[in-house]
Amino acid sequence: MEKVGEKNVNPAAQESLGVYRPAPVLRDVHEESALTRLIEQQAARIPSHYFLVGALGAMAASIAFEVAGNDRMSRFVGMWAPTLLITGVYNKMVKTLGTR
Repeated sequence: MEKVGEKNVNPAAQESLGVYRPAPVLRDVHEESALTRLIEQQAARIPSHYFLVGALGAMAASIAFEVAGNDRMSRFVGMWAPTLLITGVYNKMVKTLGTR
């Protein structure tokens, strides 16, 4: 699958560079823009484990702030973990299913 010297990227990216067929949309208000497609393609280039490592780092930093007695910063940083995890899930879905 991956050749020597090539960077590991989204395998569905090459398919999406060809003829673009947007997903069937029943109503115009549900149509996605070209900006959404661009964001999905760029997000798919980020390895999924980066989001997991970031979430674990946020949890560790939150615990460190809590132990140090800085409750406000602990809560602030602690709220990053779910956001990073759900972004990682979205990233994985885009890689698996491809852009629409």
